[in-house]
Amino acid sequence: MEKEIEKAIETLRNGGVILYPTDTIWGLGCDASNEEAVQKIYAIKKRSDSKSLIVLIDHDQKLGRYVKHIPDAAWDIIDHSAKPTTLILDGAYNMAPSVIAEDGSIGIRVCEMEFCQKLIRRLNKPLVSTSANISGEKSAPNFQEISAEIKKQVDYIVDLPKYYKPTGKASSIIKLDQHQNVSVIRK
Repeated sequence: MEKEIEKAIETLRNGGVILYPTDTIWGLGCDASNEEAVQKIYAIKKRSDSKSLIVLIDHDQKLGRYVKHIPDAAWDIIDHSAKPTTLILDGAYNMAPSVIAEDGSIGIRVCEMEFCQKLIRRLNKPLVSTSANISGEKSAPNFQEISAEIKKQVDYIVDLPKYYKPTGKASSIIKLDQHQNVSVIRK
């Protein structure tokens, strides 16, 4: 695992895009604070940059580094979610502009997978996590079903078959605003 982390970190620090396993599905990732790298992901996915991206962090205590408004309900959801859950929170900052939605919010998830936690901790920045598919196409439930077109366009493919058993299911998404309003976007 350490060798893969080192190679992925080198790629990310050089503004590259990785194809990597997350706690949900295989994703395209980059340093969420590097605008040029984020634009590469939009180009690979053939997706408009008006659609924001999800980012991963390694620990809930780092939320305040990237989000100005953390409603009390966010802590309860993080503590009690039975499956990976992405929170959409207002007041995003310290990230590339095109990662942040037009309304100033960000989709952010505390990743529980050991590889991702170590990668994010060593990078010391949030990591973009978006499904490894062309926009509008079905997400690949496993590595073998990711299109060759996607695989050819990334700068590095993380090789961790021993450590990763894909669930093939995307995270739940819950939107919380500063007034404690809760909306379930995806179960």
